[in-house]
Amino acid sequence: MQLACSRRCGSGLFRALFAEVDLDASGDYQDHRVAQPGYVCLNCGAPAFDLGVVPEEMADEAEEEAAAVMVMTDILCPVCETMVQVGDEMECPNCGAPLEVA
Repeated sequence: MQLACSRRCGSGLFRALFAEVDLDASGDYQDHRVAQPGYVCLNCGAPAFDLGVVPEEMADEAEEEAAAVMVMTDILCPVCETMVQVGDEMECPNCGAPLEVA
């Protein structure tokens, strides 16, 4: 875990917003767990981020992008009446008319 203030105030103290704390019958601390990641800087009150998860998140996004397959479809443009191949963009590359896949 590598927490950093979003305002870059340089603080080294943070509070976990969604932490569950276990106590014994006398109220002494026993254990804790973070139920949902969410942190705040105790110096300025700004949201704080865990920079330790950034490489992992970037790798997951890269895998999702690589797995996304562009599907090309042949459609007859209703405006210029030419057969065009469209992928992610849904407009005719010849005349710019919006296209719909039925």
